[in-house]
Amino acid sequence: MKIRSVIVLFLFLSILSCEQEEEANWLKGNLHTHTYWSDGDGFPEMVLDWYKSNDYQFIALSEHNIIARTEKWKKLPKSMIYQQAFEDYLKKYGEDWVEYKEDSTGISVKLKTESEYKPLFEEAGKFAIITAQEITDGYGGKPLHMNAANIQELIKPRHGNSVAETMQNNIDAVLEQRKATGEPIMPHINHPNFGWAVTVEDMKSLCGERFFEVFNGHPQVHNYGDSTRMGMEEMWDQINIAYLNRNQPLMYGIATDDSHNYHLFGGQYSNSGRGWVMVNSKSLDAKSLIETMEAGNFYASTGVTLTSLEQGKSEIELEIKAEADVSYTIEFIGVRKGSDKSEVFETVNGTEASFKLTKEMLFVRARIISSKIKENPFQEGDYEMAWTQPISH
Repeated sequence: MKIRSVIVLFLFLSILSCEQEEEANWLKGNLHTHTYWSDGDGFPEMVLDWYKSNDYQFIALSEHNIIARTEKWKKLPKSMIYQQAFEDYLKKYGEDWVEYKEDSTGISVKLKTESEYKPLFEEAGKFAIITAQEITDGYGGKPLHMNAANIQELIKPRHGNSVAETMQNNIDAVLEQRKATGEPIMPHINHPNFGWAVTVEDMKSLCGERFFEVFNGHPQVHNYGDSTRMGMEEMWDQINIAYLNRNQPLMYGIATDDSHNYHLFGGQYSNSGRGWVMVNSKSLDAKSLIETMEAGNFYASTGVTLTSLEQGKSEIELEIKAEADVSYTIEFIGVRKGSDKSEVFETVNGTEASFKLTKEMLFVRARIISSKIKENPFQEGDYEMAWTQPISH
């Protein structure tokens, strides 16, 4: 009898343990970040400390055509701002950690590699650092940038004979490494309107790409387009019309900081905290995060938080984590079959809403706009927002 009771208890605890392990949590992360390893102006430890201290659960340091695995020394700018930043860095981590040399030309600091800084910050279930690279290429003077998250080895830009071919060649390089290593590696297209480099036709032509930046916090990326060129949301819908018409998986939209500047703040600088993704993942590791994003179980945000988001093949249901004295507008945006233009199908003023996709609709997504002005925004007057991923039959 005792043995039977023990077995029953064991089975109960095992089931309970499995249920706990399978529970998904909303995890906040930034997938586009720079440090002194490329064109950012902060030490990696200081940048990582900011994100961890500001309630992010994961971060990708995505440097231009380099992974933090080699020896690299950084000659510090002589400006007092950066000299003081070095003093703060030295005070925080100490002489035993910081390796530097000083001569008549100034101060040079040996940057820490990922094998050195990862153990300092990573905590199981609390904070993860994803190895990444910004594959930085170009064609005809146009900057063509793509991130690869969970990259295993550095990828050299492959170039091409057009904008679209260059982008496709670099996507293929990422997917080839993914296949060769068996590791989920996620390419995403960065800031198409940076330098007005990438047109919607270029984006439509791509194969194997599932993600692009619907929002990027860098001041020069033209998220909203101009009088003659479309912004990222319109481009997003146009891409998905083309993708679905040729039975290609939907393109998903992410928000990122693309942070570079950690000492000067304002609209002319690329600062942290402007855009991120919230991923409903069962585990805080690169594999789980990427697989969850590929399933569309995430949303992009510049400040709005959702308490729940349920997305099936035909319905979106969401609830907002409301702030005091803040109002919210939820818009369900999509495209009808046979149409080449997106439209707002329904608008709800409130903190929760749902929408069912009908047979006449090609796809639908939700956009949430709050009445709260974004602090240190991409553009003056921006409100905090969020975007869910599109769904289609």
